Amino acid sequence: MEAEIRYVRSGGVAIAYEVLGDGDVDLVYVRDYVSNLVYAWEIPLFRDFYERLARSFRLILFDKRGTGLSDHGPQFAALETRMEDLRAVLDAAGAERPVVLAAQEGCNIAALFAAAYPERTRALALFHPTAKGPGASDRATQEELGELRERWGTREFSDELLREAGPTLFASEEHRRWFANWLRVGATPAAAYALNRAWFETDLRDALPAVRVPTLVLYRATPVGEEEALDVAALIPSAQALCLSGEDYFALELSPEAADELERFVAGEGPPAVPESVLATLMFTDLAGSTERAAALGDRAWRDLLAQHNLLVRRELARYRGEERDTAGDGFFATFDGPARAVRAAFAILDALAGIGLAARIGIHVGECELHEDKLAGIALAIGARIAAAAEAGEVLVSGTVRDLVAGSGLAFDARGARALKGVPGEWQLYAARREARSG
Repeated sequence: MEAEIRYVRSGGVAIAYEVLGDGDVDLVYVRDYVSNLVYAWEIPLFRDFYERLARSFRLILFDKRGTGLSDHGPQFAALETRMEDLRAVLDAAGAERPVVLAAQEGCNIAALFAAAYPERTRALALFHPTAKGPGASDRATQEELGELRERWGTREFSDELLREAGPTLFASEEHRRWFANWLRVGATPAAAYALNRAWFETDLRDALPAVRVPTLVLYRATPVGEEEALDVAALIPSAQALCLSGEDYFALELSPEAADELERFVAGEGPPAVPESVLATLMFTDLAGSTERAAALGDRAWRDLLAQHNLLVRRELARYRGEERDTAGDGFFATFDGPARAVRAAFAILDALAGIGLAARIGIHVGECELHEDKLAGIALAIGARIAAAAEAGEVLVSGTVRDLVAGSGLAFDARGARALKGVPGEWQLYAARREARSG
């Protein structure tokens, strides 16, 4: 039943995918960590699972950026980059509103996609998701990641992984052999390091409540993964949690009932609803010292300068795929499909304005917004505007949610401490985005 492998370009990077079956409902499977579309068919466990899914769904499989048959490309481990790759695969496969099934690390991409694009997601199924990685700053974690990079793909290392997280697989010499090869053909040591580091640093706790599509969280009663999965289910409104048979953290395919449960879950859902909310990246800009500058220049000269300002801001929004939502006086409100792109757009705006002698304050936040006739509303907008107001001239200030979602993007931040934002309950941890080092 193996299908022809095709490629789609996403930001100039080739992403490998294949489509199996002809069911009425599309289902895309975002695999855990690494994959290889060719080698997967050599593994009976995977082949049988794919064929079972393809009897009920039109199944879409792909190798994520940096793994298997797909290119690496810049920032290949960044969540928003991989989310764009998923959208490109769905467009190429003609899947308008698929069920998104994901496992382990792939759950981060799937959950963020469902929150950001509810109109493209019929339902979401997550196997052993994690809301927050353990972090990568402490010495023990850095040593663990360093060991992974040095030992990745060796039989000894793969056996250790299986012994802890896949005891059923570990009991078979054949399974141990193919698991070691699966790691080798799935990712290089450097890629595996980057992917795991990004996973360690990602925190989705603020984003998961914005998932509003029907969601099924699958897990096994194991020491590894059960508690984390139930935490995710508690964060997603109306999510269902289902315990599968087995004792392994790895390999959703080991639970023979998984495909049947997924089919029942999808069949029990009503017709797709129009989304009432969406997870969005919000940018607010405001010129610093504009009142004094306008008074010094006079009305006509200030209008001319402001017109240049508007042209430059709109130029950079277009370059970074930002969508202008509103403008008032000397400020802009725009949205982006990812926080890393918004941060880079912000620095481009600051540089462009500096060329005409202007300085701006820019605030960026990621939050759930209500949809009212294609217009955004909700407290997330107030938070974004208040963050911009708290920024210094020439500074890009972001919320902790932004920082938590850009792992693997190469961006860095300096803590600015907890701030009270006018009209917004509680205190908010804010961070100043650091300019990326330029080569040459």
